[in-house]
Parts: sequence; structure tokens; C-alpha cells
Amino acid sequence: MRQLIKKILPAPVISLLRETFDTAQRLQELPGAAFHPWRRATIRQLSALRDRYRGERCFIIGNGPSLKHTDLSKLRGEFTIGMNRIYLIFPELGFQTSFYLCINDLVVEQCATDIQALKMPRFVSWRARRWLQAENDLFFLYTTYTGAKFARSATGRLWEGATVTYVAMQLAFHLGFQQVILIGVDHNFVTQGKPNTTIVSQGDDPNHFSPSYFGKGFRWQLPDLETSERAYRMARQAYTDAGREILDATIEGKLDVFPKVKFDTLFH
Repeated sequence: MRQLIKKILPAPVISLLRETFDTAQRLQELPGAAFHPWRRATIRQLSALRDRYRGERCFIIGNGPSLKHTDLSKLRGEFTIGMNRIYLIFPELGFQTSFYLCINDLVVEQCATDIQALKMPRFVSWRARRWLQAENDLFFLYTTYTGAKFARSATGRLWEGATVTYVAMQLAFHLGFQQVILIGVDHNFVTQGKPNTTIVSQGDDPNHFSPSYFGKGFRWQLPDLETSERAYRMARQAYTDAGREILDATIEGKLDVFPKVKFDTLFH
């Protein structure tokens, strides 16, 4: 049926119908995402944080295996955004990331206790309210799967772009960072399959810095690298238009959207 519709209707019509459907789906969450007390508190706090770090640089830390070959001790004293299960590496680091971000429902559901216990500004999706309790340093972002865009303000809707890293780029922009540097964003997965499919890990995790990251029994979704690349290109353009930049210092990373830079050259 889907193929038949594609043959009958012009591409612009199909695109319009898809966007209309996606918008209708998003409307279901809008009342709470706009007026719920937790969201109102988040919007006030985010407004106060707008451009707080103007002119500074920050590191967005992915969770790829390349982190095992990256001297993360150099990040002590730097502004950093960690994501998903990055906290597994905190004991080895001896310090925590400046900010924490998680928007994946499966990660929040299975790691809610860990996330709730973290002691730094934490940013989670509005959907995470099902598993997390409001706290002063817990911000509920209104993120959506559809409606491609790059949000220059984190107070409104943010498109997820099929990767938490893209939301981190939008958050970093909101906070005012002039330069964003990616590390651990390997953009390469050993486990293959249909994008966005939920699977259950059958053993050690080969796709992240720790074999227990998505270890045996953990439910997770296969990556959608094509959509992620589309989102990354939007981020690159938004930063360029604003006179800012995103650099990629991931060791042997497969992503080719952003200018590459050697990690060790970033420090004096």
C-alpha cells in the first residue's frame, strides 16, 4: 500500500501529509509540555540559562568505544555534556560531566534510579516524567521524534534527530557555547539491523565504551545513522550561521559532517 501511494501521489503531497500527521501526533503532548508545572519551571530555568556560557567552549561526550583511547583526564576543568549511561565512566574519571542529557525512553526507564541520583544539571525528555521525579536541577525538555528543525532555544520544541547528540548540540547552542567539540561520537555500530528497532542485548556491548553499557538483557534501539547525519548537517549550518562552530575530535570516528581536529591539539 505504501509503495502504491508513492506512485499515485507527488512527493510534495506525501511530504505535506506526513508532516500533517506528525503534527497531529505531537499535539497530544502539547498541553502538558506547555502548561504543566514541571515544564513551566523548566522553561523559567532555561530562560535564565540562555547564553550563560557565551564565548566558552564545551565538549559533547559520546559513548563510543573510542573513549577508551581518549585521554579524558584532559577534560577536567572543561565544560562537558555527558549523555545516556556516561556516568558508568565517572569512577574511572574521578570527576563528573558538567551537564547530563538523556532523551531515550528505554534508557530512562531502565536507568531511572541512576539518573535520579546524579548530582549535576540533568536534562531529560518530557516523556521521562513517567519515571523521574522533579528536582531543582532536573530539566524536562520537550523533544519530539518528528518535525525536523534545529532549535536555537531549548525552551520550546526540540527535534531529536534520531540521536541524543543532536539534542546536545541544540542545548549547547541555547547555553551560548561558541565552540562545541565532539568526542566519542564514533558513528559506527557493530550491531546491525533495521533502524529504530528495539532489541534485547544478548551479551557484552561492543558498540560503547563499556561492555556493560547496554549489557545482557538491556533493551535498546538500533541506530538510525541516516537521519542522524541529516540532523548533524542542520546543526553545522545553524552554528555556522551564528558564527559558531562544531568540531569533531573523535579518535578514528566515522562521522564526516564536521571539521576534524586532533584531540591532543586542543590543550596547552
